[in-house]
Amino acid sequence: MKKIALFLLSLGFVFTAEAQQAKHKKAIIVLTYDDGINSQLNIAIPQLDSAHLTGTFFLTGGMSETTIPRWREAAKKGYELANHTLYHPCLLTTVKGNPANNSAAYTPYMMLREINEMNTLLFALDGKTGNRTYAYPCTEEMVGGINYVDTLRKAGLAKYARIGGGPDAVITDFKNLDPLRVPSFAVTGNPVTGDMLIAFVKKVQQSGGMGVFMFHGVGGDYLITPADAHRQLLAYLKAHRDEIEVTTFMKAMDEVMANR
Repeated sequence: MKKIALFLLSLGFVFTAEAQQAKHKKAIIVLTYDDGINSQLNIAIPQLDSAHLTGTFFLTGGMSETTIPRWREAAKKGYELANHTLYHPCLLTTVKGNPANNSAAYTPYMMLREINEMNTLLFALDGKTGNRTYAYPCTEEMVGGINYVDTLRKAGLAKYARIGGGPDAVITDFKNLDPLRVPSFAVTGNPVTGDMLIAFVKKVQQSGGMGVFMFHGVGGDYLITPADAHRQLLAYLKAHRDEIEVTTFMKAMDEVMANR
């Protein structure tokens, strides 16, 4: 009886180890959307609702009286509202914009002030306290010629932050992942297709890692992902729920940091 008990106990350890290994190898996909634009409210969120999936929306201060209630409603549904600064400062040599928001004329202090004030605005939207996640505007880590990542780190205004990247931005080295420099697949191209988006997910699945999408317009606005391509991606994610965890940027990073 003692030998049988020991055998069953060892068998249990094997099954537990295999289960933990399988859980570890489950791919994580994070759907993020920048700038808080109308096509996300009108097309992306209804598609996500229909697929019973979630995502993270990096908002700026450019919301209106008509969109504020809709973002509040999105937060109530479980979508993450995250920080993309008040005015989205970028280098005007790479994008067109208001000269007052030229990141070349910013200082790290000016960026921290915008991020802090945007955190306050997000609290007014969803009532959530604590640090937010953050996305660098135009994926720029420098303002006025100074890299402000470590300044942001010391200020403690962002728990995790997302940078840019391409279709090879599959995260597998969690041990050395900088939580304030998390790469993503910035979805651009002419055209963007469902097959292209799904191909990225398959790379993440094969690696057992994490993949973060960066979307802008969905079916409209700018840097557009066609509505059909977005719908195809969501259909694939929904059909592979047993292999893929689709969650918010905050929750995905909490999981990664807790287990690395």
